[in-house]
Amino acid sequence: MKKLMVLAMLMASMEVVSSCTADNPFEEIDETYEGNWNTRGNVGGGSGSSATTGELSTFDVAIDKTSAEPTEVASEYFPDEEDALENNSFETVVTIDLSNPVSKTENGVELTTNGGHVTANHGSTKGVCYVVSGTTTNGSLTIVGDKKYAVKLNGMSITNPDSAALNLLSSKRAYVILADGTTNTLTDGTGGSHKGALYSKGKLLFNGSGALNVTGNTNNGIHSADYIVFRKGNNIHVKSTANHGIKANDGVFVNGGILNVEVSAAAAKGISSESNIIFNGGRTTVLTTGGGTYDTEDKEAKGAAAIKADSTLTVNGGELWLKSTGSGGKGITVDMEACFNGGSVYIITTGGQYKSNNDTSSPKGIKADGNITFNGGRTWVRTSGYNGEGIETKKELNITGGEVASYAYDDAINSKGNMTISGGQVYAQGQHNDGLDANGNCYIKGGVVYAICSGQPEVAIDANTEGGYKLYVTGGTIVAVGGLENGSQLSQSCYQATSWSPNTWYALTIGNSSFSFQTPSSGGSGLVVSGSSQPALQSNVSVSGGTSCFGGLGIVGSTVSGGSSVSLSSYSGGSGMGGGPGGWR
Repeated sequence: MKKLMVLAMLMASMEVVSSCTADNPFEEIDETYEGNWNTRGNVGGGSGSSATTGELSTFDVAIDKTSAEPTEVASEYFPDEEDALENNSFETVVTIDLSNPVSKTENGVELTTNGGHVTANHGSTKGVCYVVSGTTTNGSLTIVGDKKYAVKLNGMSITNPDSAALNLLSSKRAYVILADGTTNTLTDGTGGSHKGALYSKGKLLFNGSGALNVTGNTNNGIHSADYIVFRKGNNIHVKSTANHGIKANDGVFVNGGILNVEVSAAAAKGISSESNIIFNGGRTTVLTTGGGTYDTEDKEAKGAAAIKADSTLTVNGGELWLKSTGSGGKGITVDMEACFNGGSVYIITTGGQYKSNNDTSSPKGIKADGNITFNGGRTWVRTSGYNGEGIETKKELNITGGEVASYAYDDAINSKGNMTISGGQVYAQGQHNDGLDANGNCYIKGGVVYAICSGQPEVAIDANTEGGYKLYVTGGTIVAVGGLENGSQLSQSCYQATSWSPNTWYALTIGNSSFSFQTPSSGGSGLVVSGSSQPALQSNVSVSGGTSCFGGLGIVGSTVSGGSSVSLSSYSGGSGMGGGPGGWR
């Protein structure tokens, strides 16, 4: 991306823009993009850019195997109460030593060996618990049977050069128990056509407080043909160089534990489900480094994603740390609805747009084909690669609570349909486009909204006026660097400051409450504010106390001292800053 310009450069760049529109105004573009600037879609028609400071612009995501789990959790979810280990009994113990495997029949279980390869068949025997230890560098463990069973990994290591390391071919429930204090390893080779280094034909249910390291070199790291449940205490690290990290056909449910996932293949997904994904607790960290690719079967360009749900995504608790560095990469992509009710979500994408065969995959922090709803928790998103939008839905976006902060190369928060903010704390900064951009109506009814655009003709808060829609302001505390959409209907009065200074602390006081904020180092012209009653604005203030938000860029309920009063005038919207809807890709 181009080097961000300071405010003093904005006017000079506006004066010369007419003479350089045939050239690319940004210094660096993802090298995988084919074609010229004029065919690259709408990335904002403004000549300026916006930049900021604070933790939102600097936080990073890295693998973290420490075992301390977040305290903010929601109730565990199981598709069936039988999925909880404590609701079952596995008292028939069968031991398997991979260092010295032995063929035998024990307690109704038949063990057969072929070199280091072990097959266990419990048939119709109930309540079997396999306790597995030892090491093999050229072997595997395969389990078949007609009844649910448990596999206790008790300090074992399997490397299979030819196929899956742990192959759970029973279609019944498999309870994988990670023995406390142990480290267990599963690695496949580069041959064969198996689906994962750890493959389960049935439901895959993780328990225990041990560690498990899985490396997939042929396909996925962990794959279940049914669903997967993770629980508190699990410490699992999955790497895949060929495909997805964790893949499930019927759902992924994270009730707790430490999950670290790394994938490097083109368009690979860290956690992928053909059904729902739910996070209720634990700490999940996903890194994807693969670039984009063209899918000849689906005939579309695709990028990697830290999390991909073919159905719905729900976050109720825990922490998600997600980073995608390849071209066209995404943090979260969902085919249906995404709902954030609690927990903390931190997302970074650094890759630019990927184009192949006249199709593109643009980087996104969060992308959903259905509605996106924020009811609580904290969600931070940062995108820095060309065309990278922060949060995007192809339908409606609703924010009723929580903290939502997006600092994006393109639009910070974008909806194809209506956008409604009725509560919570919202920060939206588009480095080269709008802050908030609704391609339908935009309704601001409550909450704290701090929006920043890049410069004219973009605006901080945009609605699709050209399509017959409007911005409606009926409530909330609003700070908009770059103004509001032309044609806005402002039932709650708005005011424009005579001027604003970059990197400066301001305090907006409304009645007995205050919202203090630091202005960006560069951004759109014009500072517009609004509150439930006529506000007062002060600049160069000293701030103490209160509740910090947006990575230190805002403070709610702070104590304010010093500063100078800023003159405010009545504002009706636009002021020549109205722009059309953001590009829809």
